[in-house]
Amino acid sequence: METMYERCKKVMPEAANRATTLGVVDSKGCYLYTEDGREILDFASGVAVNNLGNKNERVVSAIKKQLDTMIHVGHNVVYNESYVQLAEKLVELNGGDVMVYFSNSGAEVNEGAMKLAKYVTKRPGIIAFKNSFHGRTIGCASITGSNANYRKFYEPLLPSVYWAEYANCYRCPFGKEKGCCGMECLKQFDEMFEKLIVPECVAAMIVEPVQGEGGYIVPPKEFLEGLRNICDKHGIMLIFDEVQTGIGRTGELYAYQTFGVRPDILTSAKALSGGIPLSAIIAKKEIMEQWPAGAHGGTFGGNPLACAAGLETLKIMEEQDLLTHCKEMGSYFMDKLYALQKKYPKVIGDVRGKGLMVAMELVTEDGKPEAALTAKIKAEALEQNVLLLTCGSDHNVVRFIAPLIVTEKEIDKALSVIDSILEG
Repeated sequence: METMYERCKKVMPEAANRATTLGVVDSKGCYLYTEDGREILDFASGVAVNNLGNKNERVVSAIKKQLDTMIHVGHNVVYNESYVQLAEKLVELNGGDVMVYFSNSGAEVNEGAMKLAKYVTKRPGIIAFKNSFHGRTIGCASITGSNANYRKFYEPLLPSVYWAEYANCYRCPFGKEKGCCGMECLKQFDEMFEKLIVPECVAAMIVEPVQGEGGYIVPPKEFLEGLRNICDKHGIMLIFDEVQTGIGRTGELYAYQTFGVRPDILTSAKALSGGIPLSAIIAKKEIMEQWPAGAHGGTFGGNPLACAAGLETLKIMEEQDLLTHCKEMGSYFMDKLYALQKKYPKVIGDVRGKGLMVAMELVTEDGKPEAALTAKIKAEALEQNVLLLTCGSDHNVVRFIAPLIVTEKEIDKALSVIDSILEG
């Protein structure tokens, strides 16, 4: 009998290739179950979507209940209860002085956030960061700097995009040592504003508070604080792309709360609705109130099923105190990775993370990126029934996206597999 992978190769283009060839028939909690009878420890979480684990029973029940009243009614036509309730809840959880606009995907809300900033400021320019990932639409590819293949053959792209270096203290783009720099990552804007674009023409900076696809790079708090100060000084909108960091991944509901640096606009997707496509632009009320009817829209945003799932997701996180659990398990995970790094100091160059957004960077003996070993770990871990993903512009970072419900048992299992591979 043909596998799902073999069948898909006949009817889908190469662009639809997956990270694995697994065909999955069921899922529960931290595990996936394959067509050939394997139980796979899932440390990919649907690429940071299944923060509550796979097929959470309460989310499933909320979706089924919503099915009894409506599937789709169109949020640009009528209002529905789950749609309004979820918006109210997100406003409450983000300080009460924001408003919410729903879409379907991370790329969609990142496009929408840029539109909002441009509309309100009446300015053309966008500042993006190297090694970033914001999506694969034309607009989002224009501000994505982690892989040239995302942009290949799609130019001309969105104009008036200006590139800045991200604060990567392990591989400082300015050649400085960690803790011994003059915050050149902030001083770079002086030259940008002098030679490339005056700040009065910049609508927004869009930045991931922790870079995802670019390598799970955690910046110093001072970097994000500095961006906030620069934007305040020049009337620039600060946009946080929280598509991957949001909904508890870093130990708070959003990473801006983890760092204590509040953006003007944030984008949320992935884990927002327990696996149903849903995304949100969450922005300061005084900004959103300047965005009139017709300036933005979409057919499926705020789908009743997705909003019902989103409401239940937030309830579960509160009732089970998953933010505290995330921080505890994240600390445990990091301690175990540090121990692994101590055992293999010539191989594991860096360990980093916030909450359960955790990674290790693999290097050669002379400290250069080690992509081959990274790919080997991913492949051999899967052979031992542990699903991992990699990231980083140099393809040398193993990222761990464990569900927020993960226990020490699952963390130990994954790291014992990696230990055996490195010992190998």
